[in-house]
Amino acid sequence: MLSVNFSIELNKLNNVLHNFAFKLTRNQEDSKDLYQETAYRALVNKDKFHKGTNLKAWLFTIMRNIFINNYRKKIKNNTILDSTDNQYYLNLGTFALNDATSSIMMDELNNLVDKLDEGLRIPFLLHYNGFKYQEIADDLSLPLGTIKSRIFFARKVLKDEIKQNYDISR
Repeated sequence: MLSVNFSIELNKLNNVLHNFAFKLTRNQEDSKDLYQETAYRALVNKDKFHKGTNLKAWLFTIMRNIFINNYRKKIKNNTILDSTDNQYYLNLGTFALNDATSSIMMDELNNLVDKLDEGLRIPFLLHYNGFKYQEIADDLSLPLGTIKSRIFFARKVLKDEIKQNYDISR
């Protein structure tokens, strides 16, 4: 009887689980794979589910753990061990910039930040320099939600400017 009810309850949460999978992966195909693996593990381990507890939370936990484990595997597979005496860890797909290139990029980023409206720029810079949201809100005598919104919008404007000006396809 538990298996029939369990399958029915799992089907009822189908849309919610698909949405959560997409939120985690931000990719339609990966989200389908994540959902399928979650459903499979839930069905295989349904005997570990305690009747009367929150099935949705249990399934979300399974999905989140699968996602984290897959992410860790992906990162681990992109790290290789150099067999030389020094045994450095090298990350594939990364590169080092020289100081001149880094300096130019930082100058360009600083110029973009300087172009922000003062209402966005000041909270953003304070947050960038390590101040907590509440500290910024207290310092500027503004509500906490306003500070969070302004920092969010500053990031969004900067991200859009970078994409537009530097043809970054991420």
